[in-house]
Amino acid sequence: MSKLNRKLLYGFSAIIIVILAILGIILGQIFKSFYLTNFDQRIARETNLIASIMESNTPLTSNISDQTLKKIAKDLNIDVLLFDDKHNLIAKSSNADLTIASESLNSYFEQLDKVKKAAKFSEKESGVKFYGKKITNPNGNKQFLIVDYSTKSIKEVYSSIWVLLFSLLGFVLFAIIILLIRYSHQFSKPIEDITQVAIELSKGNYKARTLTESNESTTVLSQAMNVLAKNLQEMTMQQEMQQDRLNTLIHNIGSGVVLINSRGHVNLINKTYRETFKVDSRSILGELYYDAFKHKEVIEIVEEIFLKEIKVRKQIILPLSIERKHFEIYGAPIIGINHEWKGIVLVFHDISELKKLEQVRKDFFANVSHELKTPITSIKGFTETLLDGAMESEELCKNFLSIILTESDRMQTLIQDLLDLSKIEQQNFKLDLAEVSVKQVIEDVHQMMNQKALEKNIEFKLYLNSPLVVNADALRLKQVFINLVDNAIHYTPAGGKVFVTAVEADDHIVIKVNDTGVGIGKEEISRIFERFYRVDKARSRNSGGTGLGLAIVKHLVEAHKGKVEVESKLGHGTSFIVTLNKNTSI
Repeated sequence: MSKLNRKLLYGFSAIIIVILAILGIILGQIFKSFYLTNFDQRIARETNLIASIMESNTPLTSNISDQTLKKIAKDLNIDVLLFDDKHNLIAKSSNADLTIASESLNSYFEQLDKVKKAAKFSEKESGVKFYGKKITNPNGNKQFLIVDYSTKSIKEVYSSIWVLLFSLLGFVLFAIIILLIRYSHQFSKPIEDITQVAIELSKGNYKARTLTESNESTTVLSQAMNVLAKNLQEMTMQQEMQQDRLNTLIHNIGSGVVLINSRGHVNLINKTYRETFKVDSRSILGELYYDAFKHKEVIEIVEEIFLKEIKVRKQIILPLSIERKHFEIYGAPIIGINHEWKGIVLVFHDISELKKLEQVRKDFFANVSHELKTPITSIKGFTETLLDGAMESEELCKNFLSIILTESDRMQTLIQDLLDLSKIEQQNFKLDLAEVSVKQVIEDVHQMMNQKALEKNIEFKLYLNSPLVVNADALRLKQVFINLVDNAIHYTPAGGKVFVTAVEADDHIVIKVNDTGVGIGKEEISRIFERFYRVDKARSRNSGGTGLGLAIVKHLVEAHKGKVEVESKLGHGTSFIVTLNKNTSI
C-alpha cells in the first residue's frame, strides 16, 4: 500500500472510529434507557396482574401452595415472593430470595400499605431491585406481593446490547474501510502516477507519461500532465538542439570568444581562445576579468565597455610566448529583454596572417623594385658611357659590355625566379609525377655543382646508399636540391664542407643538405623562406642571389606533400632537412 493510501486509510479510519464510538455510546445509552423503561413498565404490569390473580384466589392464607407462585414465576420468567401483614414470608417461587435488611424491607412495606398500585424499590448499596403491591381480600386481610427482578442478569442484557451494538458498528467500520481502501486506491492510483510523472519531469526525464486509466475526476489532470510532459520534451529537445548548435558554433569558430557576466566574472571561453592564448579553462573560468586577462590592452577594452556601455572595436598587438600577434578585438555589451545588463562578449580575431601578407606584399614590391633598379641603373649608366665615347676604347668597351651582360643575366634570373614562383603558387600548378630515384637526382646535382665547389675549395660529398625511390617530379625535385646546394656553397667559406645524406624509412625519405658555413641566427630562421629575404644581403646580392630560391624550395616541397626544416647555429653551419613521402598523391 502506498504512503498516500496509508495516510488516507489511517485518517478516514480514525475519523470513522471516533464517529462510530460516539454514536455507539449515544445509541447504547438510548437502548439502555429504552430497555429499562420498558422493563420497568412490564414488571409493574406483571406485578399488578399477579396481584389480581392472587386476590381472586380467596381466602389468602399461609396455606396457599407454592405451586401457584412457581407456575406464575415460570410462565413470566420472574421471581415472586409473598409476605403476610406481619412481614413474614409465607410463599415464594423457587430460588427467590431478598438480600436486604429487615429495616429497609419494613420501611418499604409501610410505603406499599399507603399506595394501591405497584411500586418500585431499589437499594443502591445492595443493588436489590423489585416491585411490590399490597393484596387485600374481601375480609380485610392484607398481604404483600414482591416481584424481584434484581436477581435477573440485567448486566447480561446490557452486555448483549453492547455486543450487538459494537458488532454492528464493527461490521459498518469493516465495510467502510473496505470501501475506503477500494475507492482510495481507485482515486489515489492516478494521483500517484501523476505525482511520479511530475517527479520524473522535475528530474529532467521528459519522456515520462501517465498510462493508468483514470476516473472522470482525474482524466483531465492526467491528460494535462501528459500534454505538459510532451510540450516540455519538445521544448527541451529544441533547446538542446539550439544549445548544441550554439556550443558548436562558439567552440569551433575561428576567432576567440570570451563571455563576461554583469559582475565581471569570466563565464565562457571557447577552444580557439584557449589554444591561441595557451590558457586552461579551470584557471580562468569564474575569475574576474582583470585577473583572467594578462594584457593591459584587453582589460582597458573591457572597462571601456562596462563604463560606456558601447560597442568597441580595436586592433592591438599582443605578445604571446616568443611571438607577437595582431588582433582585432570586437567587444559589445549584452543587454537583456527588459534592458537588463547581462555582461559583455569579446571576440578576438587573429589578423596576424593578414598583416603578414600585407607586409609581404609591401616587401615584395619594394624588393622587386630595388632588385630591378640596380641592374637597370647599371645598364643605363654603362650604355650612356659607351655612347659618350667610351666604346672607342676596345678594352673599355668590352669591359662595359661584360658588365651589361652580367646585369642582364641577373635581371633574367630574377624574372625567371619570379615566373617560377608565380607558377608554383597558382592553384592549377601540377607536378609531373613518376617513379624517381632521389639518389640519381642528387648525383646529377653533384655533377652540376661540384665544379663551383672546387673553385671555392669546398669539399662536396654525398652519402647515399640506396636508390631512394619516391613518386615525384624529377625536374622540380632537381630544382629543389640545386637551390639548396647552391646556397650551401655560397654561404660556406673556402676550406669548408658541403655534404648530402639520406635516410630511408617505411613510408618516407629524409634528405639533409649540410654545410659548415656561416650559419643562420635563431631570430632569422623563421624568415628565411620569405621572398627576397637574405641573411647577408650584401653578400648574397654580390653572389647573384635573388632571394627567391628558398621560397621556391618551400613551395615545391609542399607541392610534393613533404616538408622542409632548418637547423642552424650561427658560425657552425646549417642543415636543411627535406622529408618526402614515398607515395605522393597530388
